[in-house]
Amino acid sequence: MIVHKKLANGFACIEIKNSSAEATIALQGAHIFHYKREGEEPILWLSEVSDFEAGKAIRGGIPVCWPWFGFNEDKTLPQHGFARTALWEFVCSGEVDEKTTSITLKLTHSDETLKMWCYKFELELKITISDRLSMELKTTNLDRESFTITQALHTYFAVSHISDVTIKGLDRKPYLDALTWKNEVQKGDISFNQEVDRVYQEVDGEIVLIDKNRIVHLKNEGSSSVVVWNPWIEKCSRMSAMKPTAYESMLCIESANAFDDFKVIKPNESHTLRATIY
Repeated sequence: MIVHKKLANGFACIEIKNSSAEATIALQGAHIFHYKREGEEPILWLSEVSDFEAGKAIRGGIPVCWPWFGFNEDKTLPQHGFARTALWEFVCSGEVDEKTTSITLKLTHSDETLKMWCYKFELELKITISDRLSMELKTTNLDRESFTITQALHTYFAVSHISDVTIKGLDRKPYLDALTWKNEVQKGDISFNQEVDRVYQEVDGEIVLIDKNRIVHLKNEGSSSVVVWNPWIEKCSRMSAMKPTAYESMLCIESANAFDDFKVIKPNESHTLRATIY
């Protein structure tokens, strides 16, 4: 079942439900803000106080950070790019079978985007909902010049409590600690007792999120960088659209092309970032 609906304020979204899972996707940002497998708790975290308003990023779910990740050199431009607050176009949807539904959304250059980023492009996100959540973010260069992108599928995972969480799959991987701007190497699994903001490089395998009540797997393609983030107590209390205790129930593991993992895309060529959660 696929339902197009609008919230009371006119905010447009698409609800999908099949025999294995359900999801809700906002047309603004092609933003998946709900995904739940049949008989289970939601896998994605969504802030209880997040905005659902035109031009404001949703806090939680899976924001699409594009065509840059983090801050732009021009600090007047939006953090994490413009794709996450732009209105995307619905392209198509289909029910592969009773357990699997797909949907494709598209964003192309406009007078507004060209003011912020002077390239012509097509950005397409294909989402497949089943007992796995699969995303394919395809960037196509429609310009006469090559351009460079960094990007991320900025996934917020719901967890029972941050103190009960372990991440496997990043042992011995180099990372940039964004809190100290020092390059480090991961030693062992990741657990949390303070703020963490790291960009891991040379990532080529499965990442496993082990929680008290469940295990979630993440596999990326077209990417060798992964961001791990939890704001912890002090930063969480200062962040917009988050309750002060929100850090206890969320954790970001972001499928990315970030920093050294940037992508140069030539005219008429494409790059696809794929992420699968299962």
